[in-house]
Amino acid sequence: MTTGSLGLRSSGSYGSLQQQQFQNSGSPFPPVPPRKPPKTFKEKEGLFIWICKFAPRKKVGMLLLCAVSAAVFLWVLYVAKGEDTQELTTSMNSRVFRPETGQIMHIDSIEQNNVGQIASPTPPPPPPPPAYFKGYTLPPGNPCEGFTLPPPPADKKRTGPRPCPVCYLPVEQAIALMPDAPSFSPGVSSLTYIHEENLSKSEFGGSEFGGYPSLKQRNDSYDIRESMSVHCGFARGVRPGRQTGFDIDDSNLLAMESCRGVVVASAIFGAFDLIRQPQNISEYTKGNVCFYMFVDEETEKFLRNSSELDSSMRIGLWRIVVVHNLPYDDPRRNGKVPKLLLHRLFPNARYSLWVDAKLELVVDPYQILERFLWRKNASFAISRHYRRFDVFVEAEANKAASKFDNASIDFQVDFYKKEGLTPYTRAKLPITSDVPEGCVIVKEHIPISNLFTCLWFNEVDLFTPRDQISFAIVRDKIREKTNWSLNMFLDCERRNFVVQGYHRDFLERWSPSPPPGAIAVVHPPPPVIGETLPNVSTSSFVTSPVKKIPTKRGRERKSRRHRKVIKDLNLR
Repeated sequence: MTTGSLGLRSSGSYGSLQQQQFQNSGSPFPPVPPRKPPKTFKEKEGLFIWICKFAPRKKVGMLLLCAVSAAVFLWVLYVAKGEDTQELTTSMNSRVFRPETGQIMHIDSIEQNNVGQIASPTPPPPPPPPAYFKGYTLPPGNPCEGFTLPPPPADKKRTGPRPCPVCYLPVEQAIALMPDAPSFSPGVSSLTYIHEENLSKSEFGGSEFGGYPSLKQRNDSYDIRESMSVHCGFARGVRPGRQTGFDIDDSNLLAMESCRGVVVASAIFGAFDLIRQPQNISEYTKGNVCFYMFVDEETEKFLRNSSELDSSMRIGLWRIVVVHNLPYDDPRRNGKVPKLLLHRLFPNARYSLWVDAKLELVVDPYQILERFLWRKNASFAISRHYRRFDVFVEAEANKAASKFDNASIDFQVDFYKKEGLTPYTRAKLPITSDVPEGCVIVKEHIPISNLFTCLWFNEVDLFTPRDQISFAIVRDKIREKTNWSLNMFLDCERRNFVVQGYHRDFLERWSPSPPPGAIAVVHPPPPVIGETLPNVSTSSFVTSPVKKIPTKRGRERKSRRHRKVIKDLNLR
């Protein structure tokens, strides 16, 4: 058998080499012939050879170049169009229309907002500005709308102080007009009180109860600011009434803190007065107004011995509160603590009515608040003195009546004179008086009125307890920095809702036959409703001259006459 019979090539490009390798290898199996290349590759190879062959020709090269450029341009255009279509589709799918706002919002921004809300919640909106009571006017046709004072009596023999008619609203209407919001406090909105456990005396005076403010601290307390901290009694201890001087049992302190509406307060120290029950009080007032009478241990003993006070610690409407560890030796100065600092003893009360123990309340407290505070849009009301309007004249009257040490009164008046206090004249209008009749105080517990009574108490603590002398200087210093004003009503109007009685020692001196009218209380005339009365100007009450005490002038005339007689005798 020959190689030809095996179908081997005898010629060609591979035959001889394959035959030679086969012969040299000595393998019994012939090698596998290689697979032919695919036809498509041959066609591509031929197309590439054709392009390379004809591309150098000018016309064919230009034609090929244009074709390639057109293909590339179409390909780029197609790819870009596809990307824009995909982006537009994605963008449209990621946007949401909000019908409540009429806007199209992106989903990513919504998701970011939602993520932000989850991560840090949106703070709540700021609270609305506080609402304040701005006063009111009575509706047309109300009998009190055009009410005016009647003319003074023509009887010249009746020259002393007397009550005059006052137009009150019925109790139900007065209660309905009670403001829902507090009055605005000009100048100061936050008031705190100085607390000092380790007190050190200053050169300016003071006490363990009221503290020892320096002259600089006193002057700074009249620099009215939005947030202030001032001395206001109770300088030591945990809270007012506990280890401060003027100490009160915890049960009474708790009851006083729970008084949140209106409080009526009075005080008897040294068993100086008798308990007088309020009259004409409505049932609603009896159940909603707090009536507190502060007494010392001596007065408590007297009340128990007279069988007026039992274990209930109540006498009529009054709740009796025994005060221990009184801060002062003078009962009159001790009485200034509840008189001027009721806002500290009753921290949650809105309104207070202070009535001296010598007075009997004969009008419902809500009617008094409506008439002298709410109707006047005022936060503090006090009557002016029925005769004296000048501090300097009031000081001389106190000295003549031996109300306090004369040297102390002179020092206080001279100090105020250096601070700018001047005699009262018409130039001070609309201020109608510099001297109050301080036996009744009607007050709303807001920062500015609390500041006024704090500073007034500080003057009483630093100087004499005659609060009529220090009233005007405190009021004028506050008015210099703010537009705050108080209601100083006529003394005859005060005598309409309180009736003055005699002190206990006076009644005991006349026992068993007291003077006429000492026990029987003469009530003021009822208010005139619906009757047109002539309008009377109050200028006559303001400008009436004040005469000095006749006893003093008599002593001066006697002393001059005595000197003249001695001189004549010497000449003889």
